[in-house]
Amino acid sequence: MNLTGQLLISMPSLEDERFFKTVIYMCAHSKDGAMGIIINKKIDYDLYPDLLEQLGIDKPLGNKKLFIRYGGPMESGRGFVLHSDEIIRQETLTINKGIALTSTSDFFEDLSKGNGPKYSILALGYAGWAPGQLETEILSNSWMTLSADSDFLFDEEVNNKWSKAYNLLGIDPSKLSNHSGTA
Repeated sequence: MNLTGQLLISMPSLEDERFFKTVIYMCAHSKDGAMGIIINKKIDYDLYPDLLEQLGIDKPLGNKKLFIRYGGPMESGRGFVLHSDEIIRQETLTINKGIALTSTSDFFEDLSKGNGPKYSILALGYAGWAPGQLETEILSNSWMTLSADSDFLFDEEVNNKWSKAYNLLGIDPSKLSNHSGTA
């Protein structure tokens, strides 16, 4: 199973408040573990003025849009930019066609000058799993998976993204069972 470039959608029964009704874009998934960015939890600019100043993103970005998200509970003071791939740096992780991840001060500086990619999400922190942990959580009925496209990923309307993800699956989350079995 390789979920790189896929979406993880939390099941309604997932009680961990850090992941309740979350949609996570999977940036990496291998036998060594997994890493993703929560894309549907907004952070208000006003909550992090010092951090944004440190990253060089305390100024208007010209005509570029930058969305700030709570990326996950791991390294929540570190910034990651999930972005369209028309601008790639040596240290950029290309995830899927059209989507990449970068976390360098030079990239943040380009963003602050309005020279960054067309679409970007600045995430503070990330979601991470140890080897085999994510697979166990999926088997325990904590997550659904969905192929992602950049339109969904970079859609600035995040309040209903969890419900929209279930709609794309053709599932009404209120009708899902909280229990699963194995055969």
